[in-house]
Amino acid sequence: MFLAALVCALLPQAPAAAASEIEQLDPNFAAKDATGEWLWYDARGLTVEGKGWQDTARFYDRLPARAEENVPKSVWSLSRHSAGLCVRFTTDAPKISARWTVLNPELAMPHMPATGVSGLDLYVRDGAVWRWIGNGRPKEQTTEGLLADGIPEGLHEFMVCLPLYNGTESLEIGVPPAAAMAKGPARPADREKPVLVYGTSITHGGCASRPGMAYPSILGRRLDRPVINLGFSGSGRMEPALGELLAEVDAAVYVLDCLPNLTPQEVTERVEPFVKALRAARPDTPIVLVENISYQAGAFLPGPRESYTAKNDALRAAHERLTAAGVTGLHYVPGAALLGDDGEATVDGTHPTDLGFQRMADALEPVLRGVLP
Repeated sequence: MFLAALVCALLPQAPAAAASEIEQLDPNFAAKDATGEWLWYDARGLTVEGKGWQDTARFYDRLPARAEENVPKSVWSLSRHSAGLCVRFTTDAPKISARWTVLNPELAMPHMPATGVSGLDLYVRDGAVWRWIGNGRPKEQTTEGLLADGIPEGLHEFMVCLPLYNGTESLEIGVPPAAAMAKGPARPADREKPVLVYGTSITHGGCASRPGMAYPSILGRRLDRPVINLGFSGSGRMEPALGELLAEVDAAVYVLDCLPNLTPQEVTERVEPFVKALRAARPDTPIVLVENISYQAGAFLPGPRESYTAKNDALRAAHERLTAAGVTGLHYVPGAALLGDDGEATVDGTHPTDLGFQRMADALEPVLRGVLP
């Protein structure tokens, strides 16, 4: 036993606080499990991140209720998806469960598994990094399942990532009755402001195998910052109404990744007024322009190659005109670096796999680190 204790003492571990060191949630307000095995805490009472607005029609929506009158119908419908939202909490529980209900009964898509569309991911803070330790695999519209067991003793901070391509109607976190439970700690003052990413189905998370593998979520963990995911599948089209909404959010940086949903002509017509309006509203916030990914078949087929090349040429020209016009604080990410050159990073030539999302995060991370305070 002494040897085992010595080994544990020598291993690098995140410091474990005592339950007395946190402001615990009152277990009397948690729902008691009929079996006595769990207390269920409504996730709305924990630390919820990824919401740019509090005045939403449903709690886990991504746009304010008033936006329904101003944004395209497709954007409004997709804003009900909980992409990018996460819940942080602190507990000394040896095991953690979740019980959640999603908006739509279709749990998966032909090219994206149910774990990504409608599932959950559980991460734990381990020193300076977030480590994946389990997930929630949806079986029906309402699912109850164990996320992780055998958790080492002590108080730990956890994060649950919500479904990417489904709405979340409700979420409860289950811990044993004797476990302490508290909200996640406040972010340091220099990391309070979120990274806001606006874009297409790729930003939305298609086609990650699980919620934590969408590139905005990967970046959030690496940068240890809140991230607001405003990806809308097929609908990241830079309408003025979306620009006005983005400007309402006091972000640390705006990342604009919309080219896959625009034609070259639309890039020429829409990027400059969108960026100028955003800069007028937020004079000091960095804006990152992201080129179109290299469609993977374009390495051999001329059609896909010509498509993304024309859009990237148009964005580069728009960036040059904006800079010449005196618009400051602009940063540019070439598309060639986003997915690599081996053609193996997507499910269909366009939508990244987990490998593709890791590569996108690799390309974007140094740019964001260079502009964030």
